[in-house]
Amino acid sequence: MALRVVGLMIRQELSGLASKPSVRMISTSRGPNCAKILEHSPNAQLNKTLLDRYTRLKYDPKYVQATYVWIDGTGENVRLKDRVLDYVPKSPEDVPSWQYDGSSTYQALGGNSDMKLVPRALYKDPFKAGVNDVIVLCDTYQPDGKPTASNHRAAMQDAYNRTKDLEPWFGIEQEYTFLDIDGRPLGWPVGGFPGPQGPYYCATGAQNVVARDIAEAHAVACLYAGVQFAGTNAEVMPAQWEYQVGPALGMKCADDLWMSRYILWRIAEDYGVVVTFDPKPMEGNWNGAGGHCNFSTKPMRAENGIKAIEQAIEKLSKKHDKHIKAYDPRGGKDNERRLVGRLETSSIDKFSWGVADRGTSVRIPRGVADAKKGYLEDRRPSSNCDPYAVCNAILTTCLLDE
Repeated sequence: MALRVVGLMIRQELSGLASKPSVRMISTSRGPNCAKILEHSPNAQLNKTLLDRYTRLKYDPKYVQATYVWIDGTGENVRLKDRVLDYVPKSPEDVPSWQYDGSSTYQALGGNSDMKLVPRALYKDPFKAGVNDVIVLCDTYQPDGKPTASNHRAAMQDAYNRTKDLEPWFGIEQEYTFLDIDGRPLGWPVGGFPGPQGPYYCATGAQNVVARDIAEAHAVACLYAGVQFAGTNAEVMPAQWEYQVGPALGMKCADDLWMSRYILWRIAEDYGVVVTFDPKPMEGNWNGAGGHCNFSTKPMRAENGIKAIEQAIEKLSKKHDKHIKAYDPRGGKDNERRLVGRLETSSIDKFSWGVADRGTSVRIPRGVADAKKGYLEDRRPSSNCDPYAVCNAILTTCLLDE
């Protein structure tokens, strides 16, 4: 297994300072309250090299394994199943629609559970052996042809169709956390905590960084697949990471974000590690996880576009409640735990904006303010947001006045 196992220890009290509490730090040495990382993870115990003997087998390249991926009824998880095509698809329209059992994905009752999968985006598959194998991102429809409750892509597509002359671009910063199989952040002491936040952001060193292997494998796999992947970095809380998708025109950023999440889940599965997009995985004085959304239009990117940016912010300020409801899959309940007005977040109850201020609802980056053109950053979306719902809310508020 390529994952470098990181041990844990508690730093012992200095001699003569017995009254001073010890500081728990992530360390490369093992200590008395350290867990054996991934001890109970079945996937981590499998011999991954055995699969190589099968992936080396060559089959007729006219046969294509197509992995259909869709959002289930939770609005934050994906499901998948494979089928074999006897031709090489060049676009989503070349891939046939399919069905699945919605009663097993929280989307239907058993008596009428055939739900429809409609292909919307095509990606190269970094997990399958065939040179032409693909991942097919789909949206979902009920038997009567209406979108399922968790299909927010259809609404965003409608909004984009009505605003595409303005060339809306989106870029999303996706934060997430690695967990051990028992739900504890990967590399954290059992019954204790690592040292306070400070040394972990964009860090190096085994005492500061956990599971870089997975983050870097994810970047390569996304680039191979065709995701418009922009970068990655270790985040403020230990075992927390971030990557960026976009900027991209129209639907692509939201499509790519869902595909990048799927790819991350699959890679972490190989390592036996759990990935959570929960916006507040650890209570207390630890940073939450967001899905900050960067947005611009052609007028915003033009000379003196700052005026268009400020006009969009004014519109966002008047629809704060609408956006809070759209920015996590539970209508704002998840963000109640995260948007507390500290730890680099704004208050969930009040709209605010500023230049270079990470404690606001909407931030204008310093470079944008200096250039007087560019984009705005909406910092309210949670890490487990549906990017279709987020982008649709921004389009309808800022460009359609809805």
